[in-house]
Amino acid sequence: MASVNRPLRIALLSYRSKPHSGGQGVYVRHLSRELAARGHHVEVFSGQPYPELDDGPVLREVPSLDLYRDDDPFRTPHPRELRDWADALEVAMMWGGAFPEPLTFSLRALRALRARLGDFDIVHDNQGLGYGMLGFRRLGVPLVTSIHHPISVDRRLDLAGRSWLQRLDKGRWYGFVRMQGRVARRAGPLITVSSSSRDDICRDFRVNPGKVHIIPLGVDTRLFRPRPDEPRVPGRIVTVTSADSPLKGLPTLLRAVAKLATEREAHLVVIGTPSAATRQQVTQLALSDRVTFASGLPDTEYARLLASAQVAVIPSMYEGFSLPAVEHMASGTPLIASRAGALPEVTGDAALLVPPGDAEELSAALGTVLDDESARARLAAAGLDRVRERFAWPAVAAATEALYQKVINGEPGC
Repeated sequence: MASVNRPLRIALLSYRSKPHSGGQGVYVRHLSRELAARGHHVEVFSGQPYPELDDGPVLREVPSLDLYRDDDPFRTPHPRELRDWADALEVAMMWGGAFPEPLTFSLRALRALRARLGDFDIVHDNQGLGYGMLGFRRLGVPLVTSIHHPISVDRRLDLAGRSWLQRLDKGRWYGFVRMQGRVARRAGPLITVSSSSRDDICRDFRVNPGKVHIIPLGVDTRLFRPRPDEPRVPGRIVTVTSADSPLKGLPTLLRAVAKLATEREAHLVVIGTPSAATRQQVTQLALSDRVTFASGLPDTEYARLLASAQVAVIPSMYEGFSLPAVEHMASGTPLIASRAGALPEVTGDAALLVPPGDAEELSAALGTVLDDESARARLAAAGLDRVRERFAWPAVAAATEALYQKVINGEPGC
């Protein structure tokens, strides 16, 4: 049993860790850095895309076949690429319409760590919840699991309004959600980022609320900050979409910007990779000269872009937390957000909230904030205050370490 006075040896697992968008890669990078800064030995085991880590933690690559890479999604690998049965399983599941990465990563990670069980005091699984994670429990290794939000919510929103044939096809893709629910019920203590996410996890995955611990995400205020020496661009609106899916509400925002563009000068910057459907909508709404897409930005450029806008928007139909919302607030950018999921909980009085999916209301809110300098100043100041009070990565690491110690020491409820 580990002593509370000595450094811990932590294996932090993440089946994919995209560095510049999406919560998983950001979470792994900052949590691993701050845990290492507290004196712990941290090894990050990740599949592709690999995270960008700061000094301190060590990256251990657990390569998949990388079947969903941005430049060649759903690719068919050459037979020479298949190394073992896990690779064959990954390809077969993809061909069957399923998403295999959470399962196959968990099996590879279990194999990689089985030979090193004495090297770690605790294993922390970030959002994977593959069946291989149950192997750590059977081997007697303490396990903690982060669920930023249950993907059952994505599935519900994505399937709504589709034909039965489309639901059948998409249902296969989301087949891993059933596995994640089973693993969540058996895997030990869970970490999530908000009360809203905890409620969704307990409802959809049938998990005891006493098993779920809330530790909010943090923001790097050294990077995300107001930049008074770099004036904001008049009429610039910015939004961040880690994935172009119905969950993120981008079609609603595009309709709102199209209405706004008939009344004033406005330009939307979307940080993310657009789908073909999104590009088609931009063309249909005659927004080609009013919308810019940016992806793969270096951290500094990304942070500067957030701080350059007059207003930021989170138009999501649901968010379990929304790290971009905190980044916008830390940048001093006035924020408009959907009244959905955890967004009211995260933003408090630091955002103008609108109904999700309502382009008319969103367009009116955008016009109001762009027209009213005092409203922008009030929202910006409230956002900065909220970030200082609630969201900092050192505090996230300290709370996570405290939970590790409780789990290692076998305290009740863990």
